Amino acid sequence: MRIESIHLKNFKAFRDVQLRDIPAFLVVVGANGSGKSTLFDVFGFLHDCLKGNVRQALDKRGRFREVLSRGCDPEKDAILIELQYRMEITGVERLVTYSLEIAEEAGAPVVKREILRYKRGRYGSPYHFLDFSRGEGYAITNEEDFQLKDEQLENESQKVAPDTLAIKGLGQFERFKAASAFRRLIENWHVSDFHINAARGRKEASGDTEHLSESGDNLPLVARYFHEQHPAVFQTILSTMSQRVPGVSSVEPKLMDDGYLTLRFRDGSFKTPFLDRYVSDGTIKMFAYLTLLHDPKPHPLLCVEEPENQLYPQLMVELAEEFRSYARRGGQVFVSTHSPDFLNAMELDEVCWLVKESGRTEIHRARDNLQVAAYMAQGDMLGNLWNQGFFDGVDPK
Repeated sequence: MRIESIHLKNFKAFRDVQLRDIPAFLVVVGANGSGKSTLFDVFGFLHDCLKGNVRQALDKRGRFREVLSRGCDPEKDAILIELQYRMEITGVERLVTYSLEIAEEAGAPVVKREILRYKRGRYGSPYHFLDFSRGEGYAITNEEDFQLKDEQLENESQKVAPDTLAIKGLGQFERFKAASAFRRLIENWHVSDFHINAARGRKEASGDTEHLSESGDNLPLVARYFHEQHPAVFQTILSTMSQRVPGVSSVEPKLMDDGYLTLRFRDGSFKTPFLDRYVSDGTIKMFAYLTLLHDPKPHPLLCVEEPENQLYPQLMVELAEEFRSYARRGGQVFVSTHSPDFLNAMELDEVCWLVKESGRTEIHRARDNLQVAAYMAQGDMLGNLWNQGFFDGVDPK
């Protein structure tokens, strides 16, 4: 279920932008304040809407009027988030559109319109399989009966709270297949907010053990789970670590006598392993990324901001290749970066940059810039071109 396009309207600095034909691996660059974090926060916002409701997601970001683009009229204008993604339905891959409009009415946020649609056949307009406005609407229950005409489809009227996503409630029921699939997609997104200090140190030997958390604070628990339940996966991580980070020969999740769990790293130069608090930030971070990227139940979407922090520049190419390998295995990866070394590992179609002018952000694709494309065809690299000022409107400094 790869996201193919994003349309944002009145969402912070994105007054009206569209990003089409999104690759499985996309790298975003831009000056500080240009909107990189805002672009990634679209996915965090939808995730928060699903975990709670729209009001709570907006409150977390300063309420509706702080999220609404500057210059908009909060009494008239709405925020629009529209995603298109590919999904297999009855053995056929179809382009599904999810559209969400959020407005403020009488001082309270409401879901002005929420639609899930796709074409039932090769011709005709996309059909609305879910359509809600201000808490009332319908969803189709027999959407997979493609032999039926549109008027024969069964729609079930439902009500939800005006500030709640319909896919949150209806997505729990298998009879609403498109809504259920999209809900699972959002639930399994991973928007990284990794913190080195959170990942280090002793952890209670209980909690979420199967998937790395957004902050990385359960890294020893996940490592232990992989070590015990997925030894082949854990060995792949260690093998990759030894290739990517010279000197690290093994990592052992060790349960201490007091019941706490910690990570012990072994350097080939020493007989005795040492605890993670003595290991460099870069080593911990690379191990965390490899743990995330080799999850036996991978996330459909990873969003990672500035992965180069705490890592040696020499590791940028290796890390980029690990992200690309994850995308090739079926996931989708969005990365923001300030590192020319990381950008040098990118292909022309994998990069876009953000330019903010007069408070509005625009998105530029590297492949659409004729000069950048020409230099790349001659063997140049994107990081070098960025450093030399060929990304119009973006200063790498």
